[in-house]
Amino acid sequence: MANLKIYNRVIDAGCLLLNTLNLCRQRARNKYCFLMTYVLFLSTCSYAQDIHFSQYTGSILNVNPAFTGLFDGDYRVNGIYRSQWSSVPVPYRTISIAADGRFKTKKMKSDCFGLGILFNNDKAGDTYYNTNQFYLSGSYIHKVNKDSTLLWTSGLTAGISNSAFNYNRMTFDDQYQSYSYSASNSTGENFAKNATTFGDFSIGTALQYAIKQRAFVQYGISYHHLTSPTLTFQNNTSIRLDSKLNNYISFQYPIAPKIDIVAELLYSHQGKYNEIVPGTQFRFLLNQKSNQSASIGLYYRTSDAVIARVGYQIKTLTAGISYDVNTSKFNAATSHKGAIEFYVTYIFKKVLPFSPKTRVCPIYM
Repeated sequence: MANLKIYNRVIDAGCLLLNTLNLCRQRARNKYCFLMTYVLFLSTCSYAQDIHFSQYTGSILNVNPAFTGLFDGDYRVNGIYRSQWSSVPVPYRTISIAADGRFKTKKMKSDCFGLGILFNNDKAGDTYYNTNQFYLSGSYIHKVNKDSTLLWTSGLTAGISNSAFNYNRMTFDDQYQSYSYSASNSTGENFAKNATTFGDFSIGTALQYAIKQRAFVQYGISYHHLTSPTLTFQNNTSIRLDSKLNNYISFQYPIAPKIDIVAELLYSHQGKYNEIVPGTQFRFLLNQKSNQSASIGLYYRTSDAVIARVGYQIKTLTAGISYDVNTSKFNAATSHKGAIEFYVTYIFKKVLPFSPKTRVCPIYM
């Protein structure tokens, strides 16, 4: 039986299990990726990677804090669910829930500020490696010109992140005696902790320009994990979470009376890794009065997956579903089965009370 002895840094290597699997699902290189995950689990831990979504606009506060409050309405709630690699022994499940709104003080004539709240949960692997993140975000939205066609916004996110694993689901070499395993046998290991928590901060800025009705362009750049926080289970300060740079651009334009084209690109750089996700959607207007539309699109995560997306909108409710078809060499384990995602967003708009221009005396009515 192969020697599976876990060294003193096993818990720090536990975070590498999550990191390597994240790398495999984003930029899998060969059919041995899945095997190498467990090999690397026995090695020194490297730098962590973030959770991600194929429908990144369905979780826009994770992309850039400057998008807090940048929407047509007063309040917005959003939820997205992702299930990945259900065909392999270590599936991922990621959930994100967010809410934000736009506010202004009495002294604000045209500008406003946004406030938001964000919660992420990611679970993976046989040891239930679990990440919980709780953030507060704020932004300042400035109207550059009088007709509001050009908006400039800057934002900040601050919060805490917690990572943990289930020690009871792990097995060790010392528990195998006379070629027989028993959970009651001593592991021979001394673990400092099975959870770690750290503070986390991000900043971002964005521009939005309205060309004409149904036509606009957006660009945002953001910098996440400003302090490169330590992510360790054995007080090893060399285990850190790399800072991440996000670039996002979106362009929408009508190509027919009832058809719009939407082109998007998300480029992320974290440590020595890059993620590029370009894509195009076609939006079909079904009923302009009720703001009802349907969309279909195709995206591509380079060297990893083709992403098919469909969406539906009615009034201020938007929903979408996507499926990743694995194109990397990791499909030896997944049989091209990648991930499925669902998201829903609802925007609340205040109804202004009716105020007649002239008042009529009830006696003469």
